[in-house]
Amino acid sequence: MSLKATFWGVRGSYPVPGPSTVKYGGNTSCVEIDANGHKIIIDAGTGIIGLGNKIMKDYFQNLSKDKTDPITLTLLLSHTHHDHTQGFPYFPPSFLGNSIIYLFGPRTFHEDIHDTMAKAMLAPFHPVDIEEFASLRAFHHISESEIIFFSESPEISSQPRIMNKFRDKESNLDMGVKIKNIKSYAHPKTGVYIYRIEVGDKSIVYATDTEGYVGGDKRIIDFARGADILIHDGQYTTEQYLDKALPKQGWGHSTYTMAAEIAKEAGVGQLFLFHHDPSHNDEKMDEIEKETQKIFKNSYAAKEGFSIEI
Repeated sequence: MSLKATFWGVRGSYPVPGPSTVKYGGNTSCVEIDANGHKIIIDAGTGIIGLGNKIMKDYFQNLSKDKTDPITLTLLLSHTHHDHTQGFPYFPPSFLGNSIIYLFGPRTFHEDIHDTMAKAMLAPFHPVDIEEFASLRAFHHISESEIIFFSESPEISSQPRIMNKFRDKESNLDMGVKIKNIKSYAHPKTGVYIYRIEVGDKSIVYATDTEGYVGGDKRIIDFARGADILIHDGQYTTEQYLDKALPKQGWGHSTYTMAAEIAKEAGVGQLFLFHHDPSHNDEKMDEIEKETQKIFKNSYAAKEGFSIEI
């Protein structure tokens, strides 16, 4: 049973390409999870474009070897702000007829996730309507009562299925991979979903765009407890958060100190700071990483292109 995370976009708010962000990267939020062979993508910021190019390259290489299996992947959206969705209209597998994309995300102001995503691609804002994509797309708005699960291997089935954690018995289901979720309301204006991917006794928690509370967010601490890897929002320094001219309280993001305290209280194996502020260059990110390690030793600032396998 294997679980691997690859960072394709680690930046928050808006992309910042250029020489000052080469080390940590300038693309917005996107993390690829390989869960025992199942391809799971979390968020569709600009980082998803590079991931899509790699997926297409691998697909056509397999075609040359007479392997014609469709591209099948699952996309989880934490919420639908631009920096978490702006790469989706340019995700190459969406344009391929031999792609199957299962997309899970929040219902926003009683609007279905399909309609929310489609709005961002309507003329005159985008040249291609979402219904013009050649791929097969299946949308589902997720809730806290649901667990997404997969069979042990994609060779058995690559289709995600849904169970109700209050009514369905896990022991009766073939669950090689599980995705659990909770909703945090500490992000304006509709909250954000936190995901936990489990393969056997291995787990990764993705908790971006959430703001800390006094004493730590107890729900996230409990949700992340014992995880091997916690990917947590750490956008601000304390100085930025409390800035007298422009305080960031209530903006829905954590300081690196808040993230480290969550990691410590939850007893996770490693913390990866995520959703880096666009004003933080590589030198500043080095400094933030060192300061975070003083609070929680196994802390790292997530780098675009970095992979870690549990």
